[in-house]
Amino acid sequence: MLADKLTPFINRYNELGEMLSSPDITSDIKRMTALSKERSSLENIVEKAQEYKSVIAQINDTKEMLYDPEMAEMAKEELKELEARIPLLENDIKLLLLPKDPNDDRNIIVELRAGAGGDEAAIFVGNLFEAYTRYADLKGWNVEIMSTSPSDAGGYKEVIALIKGDQVYSRLKYEGGIHRVQRVPATESQGRVHTSAITVAVMPEVEDVEVQINENDLKIDVMRSSGCGGQSVNTTDSAVRITHLPTGLVVTNQDQKSQHKNKEKAMKVLKARLYDLEMQEALAKDSANRSAQVGTGDRSGRIRTYNYPQNRISDHRIGLTLYRLAEIMQGGLMDEIVEPLIADHQSKIVEAAGL
Repeated sequence: MLADKLTPFINRYNELGEMLSSPDITSDIKRMTALSKERSSLENIVEKAQEYKSVIAQINDTKEMLYDPEMAEMAKEELKELEARIPLLENDIKLLLLPKDPNDDRNIIVELRAGAGGDEAAIFVGNLFEAYTRYADLKGWNVEIMSTSPSDAGGYKEVIALIKGDQVYSRLKYEGGIHRVQRVPATESQGRVHTSAITVAVMPEVEDVEVQINENDLKIDVMRSSGCGGQSVNTTDSAVRITHLPTGLVVTNQDQKSQHKNKEKAMKVLKARLYDLEMQEALAKDSANRSAQVGTGDRSGRIRTYNYPQNRISDHRIGLTLYRLAEIMQGGLMDEIVEPLIADHQSKIVEAAGL
């Protein structure tokens, strides 16, 4: 019974309250902070649990009123309203009982790269990055460009950015994969639709202490920067390329005039990639968890198509098709895709958990 599953959460919440009110705990700031954080994480589930138990109690009381001829009619109406609340509360509680992704609260490093399609792919990298930026603006997130490789035709061959804010990873983690675009390029004189593709990788930002890197495992090269960036970019050895020898991962950064800043940003990206690599390996071993993912594990699969002539955007993982491409891309309305992806993911986890 669901009510029985909720009792331990309520008991633990009350126990933490007693512990935090103890005079002994005030002298241990670190422990008090940890306990406060744990109690805060239980607030939503306890609130819903108490509401659920209250409604069940009200239902039982109302059923007793059915035996009173004067109260029966009113009791029937009240019972109908109360019983309608039960499945809604149960669904909310099931979602709250789901194991939380430990990375959901993290900032992210997102990498967009042009694939098949040449100039048109590079232009779409710029378009999709702008869409993410508009979405971030609506959410109150901050976007910091880490590294870019501009394309002569416009857009980027590659752009790497750090997006900071509340629950960034929880909402953008489903963006990893191949994004396909279908449209008529500006240079196409015959009006033919071309198909291009870009790849997106979304990685949680990690703290320095979370990923330990042996300096002996790194090969660091400095070189003269190339491309846009002003005169000084091309006249100083400020560009940095870091190779992680055990994995073969290579990160290059040349956007800053300072070699130190370029190295710092490159290291941040490298650590995120190493952490992400560990996540993918763990996910591959956990077949049950992998089957419940909505594309967050497989980076090689085509996840979405953007068809400009039809104003259509389709997410192939959940069979979602919306004829609102312009609004989503230009208006930052990505929640119209993100919310269904989250709902699908949650339903699969609920089913897998047997709740």
